[in-house]
Amino acid sequence: MNFNIRDAKTEDMPAVLSLIKELAIFEKEENAVIVTVNDLENAGFSAQPLFKCFIAEIDNEIVGMSLCYPRYSTWKGPTIHLEDLIVTESKRGLKIGGELYKKVIEYGYNLGVERVEWAVLDWNEPAIKFYESTGANVLRDWDTAQIDRAAMKQYLGK
Repeated sequence: MNFNIRDAKTEDMPAVLSLIKELAIFEKEENAVIVTVNDLENAGFSAQPLFKCFIAEIDNEIVGMSLCYPRYSTWKGPTIHLEDLIVTESKRGLKIGGELYKKVIEYGYNLGVERVEWAVLDWNEPAIKFYESTGANVLRDWDTAQIDRAAMKQYLGK
């Protein structure tokens, strides 16, 4: 089956949001997504976009996406963070995810960044094995820390 990888456009954001929600369900966080299509459009397509998104499509139907954004490492300098990579369940196994991944790596390489980084759930062994097969180092000795808006508010006493 032939597919195409391309830069996302504003009009793709409803499909991107749908894929984000599908990923949240896969990651057992189905109620965690609060971002809207409008949020994605404003953040990704303003004068200073906050992210870069690539789309995979088959016959003009969006079946996958990868979304990344710039970061800065005090050790390495400019880096790229791969936030999400998802292929809709019915299209998995067609190597679309690998091509979306490659597109992000190529994007970072062409920007001259020193590293592309991302998080992977420790139970997602197929993804871990794939990443390792590409030369990625999956750091198993780091834990991700996050503080959500409600906790920020409480911590700051607001």
